[in-house]
Amino acid sequence: MTNLKKLIEYTSTVHTLRPGDVISTGTPGGVGSRREPQIWMKEGDTIEVEITGIGKLVNTIENEV
Repeated sequence: MTNLKKLIEYTSTVHTLRPGDVISTGTPGGVGSRREPQIWMKEGDTIEVEITGIGKLVNTIENEV
């Protein structure tokens, strides 16, 4: 989906959106598949998303069970 309005509309049909919810979209430049050599997330890697004045979300990658 390239239309943000449609993405929000669809998301709201399967999840109740509340003030402060964040919908992350897209893939930033420099992703693993485009690098040489390719780089992929692995167990133990940490992903951080921070919004100034709101807070930080930190997740550690784990293997699927």
